[in-house]
Amino acid sequence: MPEREDEWSGLMRSAISGDGVAYHRLLRAVTPVLRAAARRGLARAGQPVDQSEDIVQDILLAVHLKRHTWDTTAPFAPWLFAIARNKLIDSLRRRGRRIFVNIDDFAETIPSEPAAETVPASEVAAQLQSLPARQRDVLQSIAVDSASIKDTAAKFAMSEGAVRVALHRGLASLTAKLREQ
Repeated sequence: MPEREDEWSGLMRSAISGDGVAYHRLLRAVTPVLRAAARRGLARAGQPVDQSEDIVQDILLAVHLKRHTWDTTAPFAPWLFAIARNKLIDSLRRRGRRIFVNIDDFAETIPSEPAAETVPASEVAAQLQSLPARQRDVLQSIAVDSASIKDTAAKFAMSEGAVRVALHRGLASLTAKLREQ
């Protein structure tokens, strides 16, 4: 490990000084290590490891764009792995956490009759009508008509942020009203 660290740090110092061959050697040396780290990170997160190459490319791009921020008196590997960790986290956040479960495995536990505390659709519709017009329209568009936030924003000439706020407020108001009933 210390030899690798010394080699990588030396190559990066040369690369920063303008040695293109050293930069190429550095990237070729770190790429397999980054690929393995990305695959391990994806596997630990329960994500498909075939997406690791995208993460490696993001890491290499960040190294290229931020190489001037590396302190030449500090070891290179911790700086590189900090970038790698952050790019992996960014990638996982973009993907979201999705767990797929076969619904047939839970057939016995899913009730065939609605629970007694289920609110009738007519009550939800009545409470929906009591909301302010903008919140009602946004809720109707997204929750009932299955439109996206982007489409809803375009439909009502609103920003996507304003649609999210109206959706959140509408859902909170509707929930509070239905709990009162």
